[in-house]
Amino acid sequence: MAYEVEAPKYVRLAQTIQRRIEDGTYPPGTRVPSENQLVQAFGMSRPTVVRALELLKRDGWLESRQGYGTIVRGRPAGVEQKDRRGREALERDESQTLGRLVVVDQVPVPARVASMLGLPKRAKVLMRRFLVEEDGEAVELVSSYFPAGLVEGTELGSSEPLAVGVREHLEGRKKVRFDHVTERVSARMPDVDESELLGLPDGVPVLSVLVIAYDASGQALQVSDVLLPADGQELEDTYRLN
Repeated sequence: MAYEVEAPKYVRLAQTIQRRIEDGTYPPGTRVPSENQLVQAFGMSRPTVVRALELLKRDGWLESRQGYGTIVRGRPAGVEQKDRRGREALERDESQTLGRLVVVDQVPVPARVASMLGLPKRAKVLMRRFLVEEDGEAVELVSSYFPAGLVEGTELGSSEPLAVGVREHLEGRKKVRFDHVTERVSARMPDVDESELLGLPDGVPVLSVLVIAYDASGQALQVSDVLLPADGQELEDTYRLN
């Protein structure tokens, strides 16, 4: 059974401040509200506010300036790439990626994947599971699920690594168009197979980035569960694929 763990309060506050930086509420070069103001605005304790600000400083969103307070730096370089594991799952060339394809099979659709793909609970879907490795160690496990009708006439059912990304392959073979992606991030405990593939000891959680790729009409084309060892946190992100 998978257990989703809610993010600590300081992480949720940091995410809220981060969103305000990105939407322009706190522009680069300006001061963020004081600790007292944040305590009053969000109804959180001072230690929670301090931890949230320290997290944002560590990750490059904020900086302290002597005699001026805490300043907004803006979106750090490299964050775009780090936050787009969904794009990587859609565009990864398996044949050129360090790692291996560990499963290609028709499986019963997982419950939460069924609702996203609009399928009945007992439907079968194609699962492609790819283990990404660095220096011989597992760093990421990607399990991608596809409706049976979308798989016909493609190479997705092949046990050979794809030489192009899934998005390019499907858009070429099925004449579908990937329009946008939603990423839902949560912490959970891995199942036995996931834990074994990632080489995790008992009791170590994983960060699950659940990637749902849609066409322009809102129909889900693919769901990928990207697993990495991580602390508990939860967020959702949506972005266009143009």
